[in-house]
Amino acid sequence: MRTPVRIVFTVTNDLIYDQRMGRICTSLAENGYDVTLVGVKRRASTKLLKHKYDQKRIPCYFQKGKLFYVEYNIKLFFRLLFIRHDVICAIDLDTILPCLFSSFIGKKIRIYDAHELFCEMQEIVSRPAIRTIWKGVEKLCLPFFKNGYSVSENISRIYGENYGHRYETIRNVPILELTKQTENPRENFLLYQGALNFGRGIPNLLEAMRDLEIPLVICGEGNFSKQARDLVSQKRLSQKVLFKGMVLPDQLGEYTNKALIGINLGENTCLSIYYSLNNKFFDYMHAGLPQVAMNYPEFRKINEEYEIAYLIDDLDPKTIGSAISKLIEDKEYYLRLAANCLRGRFVFNWQTEEKKLLEFYEKLSHTLK
Repeated sequence: MRTPVRIVFTVTNDLIYDQRMGRICTSLAENGYDVTLVGVKRRASTKLLKHKYDQKRIPCYFQKGKLFYVEYNIKLFFRLLFIRHDVICAIDLDTILPCLFSSFIGKKIRIYDAHELFCEMQEIVSRPAIRTIWKGVEKLCLPFFKNGYSVSENISRIYGENYGHRYETIRNVPILELTKQTENPRENFLLYQGALNFGRGIPNLLEAMRDLEIPLVICGEGNFSKQARDLVSQKRLSQKVLFKGMVLPDQLGEYTNKALIGINLGENTCLSIYYSLNNKFFDYMHAGLPQVAMNYPEFRKINEEYEIAYLIDDLDPKTIGSAISKLIEDKEYYLRLAANCLRGRFVFNWQTEEKKLLEFYEKLSHTLK
């Protein structure tokens, strides 16, 4: 019996809400890999849930900003020196430096998991000095990461064009659960789930809410959380917009299965959003939930084949409100989208993407023999 290949994944979150890494690590662990996921232990972190892979969290004094990244990356580098592994995978640029340096010392295989076009994210693009730093990190490190994958074909293409690597595409999609009830009676509320960040069209959505009778439930937090709550207060929408904060995956699924319409917006101010194929797009699909989403390439490509969403071309509050009203008032259209969602989930599911993941790591494993 061969010794299991040992893989370490590195992230900058505290692990408990990361459904994507949970799926990846579980799939690999169930197929004979020795997997460790390393993240951050914050002051507000709760007890880790038990999984089939090892989890390690690094406590940090600084909780955000430049000093957090400096502290965490230094601590992560030294932690990696003492974790036995054959393969190291950096999730996005914010953990790539310690992965690069420790892999040089230990002569380990390096992988880059591009969940985002990191240097093209709104919070990076809007700060030129910060973008210059991260772009420098990207140019320094990515030439050494010949193996990798991303969540969308366009992100893989862009990294390939910039650095000459052929990255795979492994989508961030839910597990197909046929026993899951997807015909629950819908309740009368809109759902926004995911990171509450700049560039996600939140001000426009809240402005549109002023003319809508249906309430909005927001599940998630992010760098726009305070501003969002301030806007709700200023616009006197407190009775109509409900913030649920960070919600555990199982609880989040309960909201998704009950909502009437999913909201999936993003400002066309950076390539990361323009080429995004976020997990909420597929979470809504698997719940049989029609959504309002942006008419961006990755969404449009899927929607042209399955028509699961009402795609909008701009974030004018009237455009958003009109799209929501269309889904509420046109019952035949709504039911057609809901039925298409349930069809689409048989194509876009983790059971399909898992095969690509396992094939990717199996090829790498052969280089270790």
